[in-house]
Amino acid sequence: MTGAVVITRPLAQAAPLAQRVAALGREVEILPLLEIAPLADQAQLLAALARLDQYAMVAFVSPNAVDAAFAHIRQWPAGVTAAVVGEGSRAALAAHGVADIISPADSAHSDSEHLLQTLDLAALKGKPVLIIRGESGRELMADGLRDAGAVVDVAPAYRRSLPALTPELAARLKRLLTQQNDWIITSSEALRGLCDLLAKVDLQHPNAMQHNSVVAMQQQHLIVPHARIAETANNLGFSKLTLTGSGDERLLAALQSRL
Repeated sequence: MTGAVVITRPLAQAAPLAQRVAALGREVEILPLLEIAPLADQAQLLAALARLDQYAMVAFVSPNAVDAAFAHIRQWPAGVTAAVVGEGSRAALAAHGVADIISPADSAHSDSEHLLQTLDLAALKGKPVLIIRGESGRELMADGLRDAGAVVDVAPAYRRSLPALTPELAARLKRLLTQQNDWIITSSEALRGLCDLLAKVDLQHPNAMQHNSVVAMQQQHLIVPHARIAETANNLGFSKLTLTGSGDERLLAALQSRL
């Protein structure tokens, strides 16, 4: 058995998975690599949500987008279809009582490309569509919908940022690299941020030339739900990868196979 299971999701989504991992008998470390915060200026989001019932479809790019939007939604309007790219977002919407949800037909490929393939784009021609996402993000979904003739609004709902490299975080990262762990990585941005943090850790070391935490991290085992994250990991020099597909059930099955 390897060491701990390191869950790097934002804090709000980490705890439920941590409980299920602990039930497998594994040690769990919650290490959020992205901090999620509401936007200081929410005018654009609130304006879009005020006319929510006028949209033919509303697409959420992540569970964070769902949570940020539903902080202001009292009831989901009848007749409005919701669309998501992954199982986590589907579960978050279902928890708010939304039943009419479209997601990629193959949950092993949960991304904007496969959602666009699943949608009846012809039926959305000329229809208003809302995309709720972070402050920044890929334009692929919006571009694909516009190319199909939909009238697309994009509402930023939250911002992502890397945690500050405090002495406590630096010590924790160095401790985690002293053993082999299973790292659940659910964001390419988070993985790139982790490598940046580790590079900063080494720069703080008096013998920086003799320490390479990034290389040590590359020897760790990553569990990733999306092919795009796996591609990012490969480009960053990681080779110990398990690609699971979307959803906690697949992540847990991958961990069970390593018991």
